[in-house]
Amino acid sequence: MFYYLLKYVLLGPLLRLVFRPRIEGLAHVPSSGAAIVAGNHLSFSDHFLMPAVLKRRITFLAKAEYFTGPGLKGRLTAFFFHSAGQIPVDRSGKEAGQAAIREGLGVLSKGELLGIYPEGTRSHDGRLYKGKVGVAVMALKAGVPVVPCAMIGTFEAQPPGRKIPRIHPVVIRFGEPLDFSRYQGMEKEKAVLRAVTDEIMYAILSLSEQEYVDRYAADVKAAEEKRKAEEKRRAPRMPLR
Repeated sequence: MFYYLLKYVLLGPLLRLVFRPRIEGLAHVPSSGAAIVAGNHLSFSDHFLMPAVLKRRITFLAKAEYFTGPGLKGRLTAFFFHSAGQIPVDRSGKEAGQAAIREGLGVLSKGELLGIYPEGTRSHDGRLYKGKVGVAVMALKAGVPVVPCAMIGTFEAQPPGRKIPRIHPVVIRFGEPLDFSRYQGMEKEKAVLRAVTDEIMYAILSLSEQEYVDRYAADVKAAEEKRKAEEKRRAPRMPLR
C-alpha cells in the first residue's frame, strides 16, 4: 500500500517534476507476468526513478546495508526501502550470490517484475562494467524474459558521494525483451551463463551508449582504492616546525 502512496502521491510526482525524465520503449515491459528488468546502475536515484515511470510494481534486490543502519535514521531508512519494494541482500560471504538468487526467484514465482543491476554495484565513473551471472541463473531457472534498461543522465544528476541530486536531463530507455528459452535446462553450464549475461550487458550497452569495461566494477573500485591508499602512504610528509 505504501509503495503506491510513494509512487503516485509522495515521491513519484516529485521525481517527475524535478527530473522530467524522457521515457523510451516503455511498451517493451510486459503488462503482466514475471519478467526481469536488468539495467545499468549509475546513481542512488536509479532505485526510485525507474519504479516511478513503470506502470507495474517492481521489486529490486538491494544491498543489506540500506536496512541495517543504526538509530532512528537507520530504522526509518529500512522502513522506506521495504515500503519502496526493495529486498535486502547480504553481498558478503560465500552464500551471498545464492541468497540473492533465492530472493529473486521468489519474486518471479509470484508473476511479478524483478529489477536487477547485473554489475552488482553502482558505477563509480559512469562506465558500464562486466555483468555477474546471477541474472542469467534467474532468467533460465524461472524461464522469464529479460528487459534491458538504460538509465542515462543519472550519473551527472547524482554521482557517487552526492547526497542531494542536481537537476539534469534524464532518459530512461527500455529495450526489447530478450528470450533465452533456447537455453532451458542449461542454467548450470558456466559457458551458457556467461553467454547469456554478456548478451544482456550488450543490450544495455546498446541502449546506454556507455564506455564498456570488461572487468567487474567491484574489482576496479578495490584496485583504485588500494592504489590511492598506497599513494597516500608514500606521499612525503610536511616537516614539523
